[in-house]
Amino acid sequence: MHSHWHSFLCVLVLASCATPPDSETKPMGENVLSKEAIHAAKTGPVDFTAHVKPVLEAKCVMCHNREALPGHGSLENRKEAVRSGALGAYIVPGHPESSLLVANVKTAHQHASVMPAVGERLTKDEYAILTKWVKEGAQWPAGKAGTLKIIR
Repeated sequence: MHSHWHSFLCVLVLASCATPPDSETKPMGENVLSKEAIHAAKTGPVDFTAHVKPVLEAKCVMCHNREALPGHGSLENRKEAVRSGALGAYIVPGHPESSLLVANVKTAHQHASVMPAVGERLTKDEYAILTKWVKEGAQWPAGKAGTLKIIR
C-alpha cells in the first residue's frame, strides 16, 4: 500500500512540473505573420514593417524595452537595438551570429530558460526571418514606422 501511494505522489509531482496549456510561457508560439508574409520574407528581401515589426511587437518588446529593463538593451527602436551594452548589441547588422536577438533566442530554445519568458516563443519561421533580416543588414526605418508599440 505504501508503495502504491509513493508511486501516485510521484505521478502528481511530475504532472505538476509539466507546462500547462494556459501558462504564461508556452512551449511554442504560433506564427504572427500570415503564410503569404512568411513565404515572401523567405523568398525575397525581409521587410521590417511587414515581417519584422509585427514579430518584435508581439513577442519581444513587451520585455525588451527601457521601462521593463532599465539600463539594459531595448528593442523599442533601431537606435536602442543596435546600441552595445555590457553583453553586446541586440542587433549587429549583417552579423546574426553576433546579435543577441538571434543568438539568445536560439540558445534559449535549446535550454530550459525560454525566451520570451512570458508569452509565446518565436516559431522556427519567425526565427528564420529575424536571422535573415539581420544577415541582410537589419534595415530599420526611422520615425513612427520604426518605433515599436509595447503591447502588454
